[in-house]
Amino acid sequence: MDLRDLARRRTTPEQRRQLKRLALWPPVGGVRLGSLGRTRPISRNYGWERGTPVDRFYIDAFLRKHARYVRGRVLEIGDDEYTRRYGGTAVAKSDVLHAGPGNPEATIVADLANAPQIEDESVDCVICTQTLLLIYDVQAAVATIRRILAPGGTALVTVPGVSRICRDEADEWGDYWRFTSDSATRLFADEFGAEHVKAEAYGNVLAATAMLHGLAAEEVGTERLNDRDRDFEVLIGVSARRPA
Repeated sequence: MDLRDLARRRTTPEQRRQLKRLALWPPVGGVRLGSLGRTRPISRNYGWERGTPVDRFYIDAFLRKHARYVRGRVLEIGDDEYTRRYGGTAVAKSDVLHAGPGNPEATIVADLANAPQIEDESVDCVICTQTLLLIYDVQAAVATIRRILAPGGTALVTVPGVSRICRDEADEWGDYWRFTSDSATRLFADEFGAEHVKAEAYGNVLAATAMLHGLAAEEVGTERLNDRDRDFEVLIGVSARRPA
């Protein structure tokens, strides 16, 4: 009989559970939450006043990797910040889509889930960051993206995996969805075909905690943000190409 069998015979299940707890590190009850031991976030503005929001750090990483597709006629949602940053002189025409009136940067006012104002096969690149969560008929929105892309065109889309409720947008449009790399892949594969879709997940447990508390990327650090853990998807980036 080995020592393990002997220990099992001479201890109760409850005693064994207690011994396992004693062996944990940090010990149960010894975790120090510090500034995070609070029921209200450090920032309710995603950390903008502290630096770069964590999801923006990941959006930049995703778009930087796929910047070669930002060319020709580009349609971006909300404003043209990423079109200018990553397209530069490769962009022949820039359009901005907004769902309602009041956005001075918008060149097209339409609902992405139903946008007959945009011609079929007329756009070379669609940049759609952190938008699909606000659209209830998300499948119709993806169908619109495919419809308006020219053959050979690419959609660069980001969606949240871990995020607080986007309160201002939720009050105006609604806030409906959080995604996984599996759901995002299948959503776009249903329209574009699986062979033309690739999803990439970014994040880890520290990044998720920082995102929810509104800590800035600069406070976490690039090295720790880039340490990916497949079980903590803070942001998912999807590149979807319409076949030529």
